Order: sequence, then C-alpha cells, then structure tokens
Amino acid sequence: MRIDLARRLAAEALGTSLLLITVVGSGIMAERLAGGNLAVALLANSLATGAALVVLITVFGPLSGAHFNPCVSLYFALQRAITLPMALAYSVTQTVAAIAGVWLAHVMFGMPVLETSTHIRSGLPLMLAEFIATFGLFATIAGGVRFTPSSVPMLVCLYITSAYWFTASTSFANPAVTLARALTDSFAGIAPASVPGFLTAQLLGAIAGWVFFRWLFAPQPA
Repeated sequence: MRIDLARRLAAEALGTSLLLITVVGSGIMAERLAGGNLAVALLANSLATGAALVVLITVFGPLSGAHFNPCVSLYFALQRAITLPMALAYSVTQTVAAIAGVWLAHVMFGMPVLETSTHIRSGLPLMLAEFIATFGLFATIAGGVRFTPSSVPMLVCLYITSAYWFTASTSFANPAVTLARALTDSFAGIAPASVPGFLTAQLLGAIAGWVFFRWLFAPQPA
C-alpha cells in the first residue's frame, strides 16, 4: 500500500505530539501525586511512556513507520528505506509536533504555555548515558526490523521503559523530544544549556549504531 507524503507527515505529527503529551503530562501528574518521591514519579513517567509507545507505534507504524525521532528517520534514510528529503521533512514535522505536544500538556494541567526548563542535565556521565541510550535504541529497532518486525512496538516500549532506569540521563535518545522538553519546567524538562550536549551524544550514538548494526545484522549468504 502506497501512502502519500501528507498522510505520512500527519501520522508523524500526531504520533510525536501524543508522545510528548504522554511524557510531559505523566511527568506532571507523577510529580504532583508522588509527594516528593522521585523514584515513584520516575516509575509512573516511564510506565506511561512505554505504554503509549506500544499504542502509537502499532497504530501509526503502517502509515509512516512511526519514527517520532529524527535519529530514527536518519537511520531509515541511510538504509534507503526513505529518501533524505523525506527524512528531513519527517524531522521538521517531528520537532514542531513535539513542541506542540509540550504546550498541549501545559494547557491540560493549567501551567503556563510558554516556559523554559531550569533542570540542568550536563556533564560527561550524562552525555555517555545519552550515547548508550541512543545506541541501544538502534540495536532494538535494527534487530527488531531484521528478525521480528511484528514485535518492534513492544521491543521499543520495553527498551525505553528500562532505559529510563538504567541510564543516568533517563534516556531521551531523541533530538525532537530533547528540544521540546527544554520548553517545560516540569519533571520532564531539560535546561536549554544542556540541550547541545544531549543532541551531540544522540547524533554520535545514532551514527555508531547505524555503522555497527548494519554490519552485525547484515543478511548472510546462503
């Protein structure tokens, strides 16, 4: 089935926006209800995000591939599954939709629409965490697509839910998400000054993941 570009971009926009509504909205709700217990807040935030990812990837995957992430779109462009211009269009759409999702979450919870985060996330340990988070996401997607495509929604859900906990950065692993989360001073936020380090680590993790998993998961001659 051939899907036209407009419907592809609409699927990416809606999926990415709903993902950010989930990430930021569940973070706000968790922080309000957890009574200062950050572990409980992070648990609630990670479970809500993972659950939403299963639904969003399953529903929008047949339309656009359900990338919701410029690094993932770059990966599929390098794999020649989509063109570079399409990957660029995806990335711009994802970023704009992610910001819209943050603003919608703010409105829903009665917060100011326009704000920036004061949550500093900087230093080499967190940069390494973002590199690992993104590299691991590529392992999940590349391996899933290669060996068990129908399982990709659940695989991504399980990986992201766990990576919230095993990475020091809580696994953003997504440039559009990172930029959007700089615009919320809630539990999910990241200070604008911390964004360039996260973006650099994510790009390096994506490049390393593409190079390595292209070799590791390459079809073997019969």
